[in-house]
Amino acid sequence: MAGAITTHLSPESAKRPNHINESPLVRYILIGIALLFLGLVVVLPLISIFIEAFKKGAEVYWASITEKDALSALKLTLLAAVIAVPLNTIFGVAAAWAIAKFRFRGKNLLITLIDLPFAVSPVIAGLVFILLFSAQGYFGTWLDERSIQIVFALPGIVLATTFVTFPFVARELIPLMQGQGVQEEEAAASLGAKGWQIFLRVTLPNIKWGLLYGIILCNARAMGEFGAVSVVSGHIRGKTNTLPLHVEILYNEYQFSASFAVASLLVLLAFVTLLVKTLVEWKTEQQQTLNSKGV
Repeated sequence: MAGAITTHLSPESAKRPNHINESPLVRYILIGIALLFLGLVVVLPLISIFIEAFKKGAEVYWASITEKDALSALKLTLLAAVIAVPLNTIFGVAAAWAIAKFRFRGKNLLITLIDLPFAVSPVIAGLVFILLFSAQGYFGTWLDERSIQIVFALPGIVLATTFVTFPFVARELIPLMQGQGVQEEEAAASLGAKGWQIFLRVTLPNIKWGLLYGIILCNARAMGEFGAVSVVSGHIRGKTNTLPLHVEILYNEYQFSASFAVASLLVLLAFVTLLVKTLVEWKTEQQQTLNSKGV
């Protein structure tokens, strides 16, 4: 009897414990709830953005996204990301390598500091930079004497963006590198390899897909950052406004079509990021499959 029942189960179901083999009704209900939630919270708002963006026609849409201030905001958003993401990549790799591969005092403190931006509000982070680098800040007089401007300029925007995004690469790599252990590095060292040789030929190939995934997440967060950048930018139109700030200004001025048109640029950038993320995940799965087969 048991054998007869087993023959009617799919191979996947036969491998599952009994408490996981839910009825089709339960599975359909759970899937339906998930799809309904995603549709209402994610898909519908995104569709609404493009509907509102094209509400007054393609000409208005094109004029809105090619307007001088919009292009300036797009350029500044990409520039801040181009500077902040490589900095966070270098820091993330170094921190993850140190935490996962070496023993030293203060390791737990370093991990706590890496997680700090997850706990601190971005607005608070922006206020800290104002406190430090504004004209009335702790270093304001020193900076002013040397004609160095941090806040209300590109350096402040880059600092704020770097602060809120620096955990992403490190937090992606730390568990990956800890799970890999140090056996391969120790074997390479025993064969005479030096530090950089070990990193480039042993460590980096093992973490390359996780590293790329962390960079993608960091870049997505950098382009969409609002709170910290809003505080340190000064909202100078055409100079220190990133795309999220420009969307807010247009919306507050009741230029709804223009604000949604610019917002659609952020959505398109997010789609590109998600596409790259999907390709990385697919490539990672392929690599894991090949590794499991010993190829």
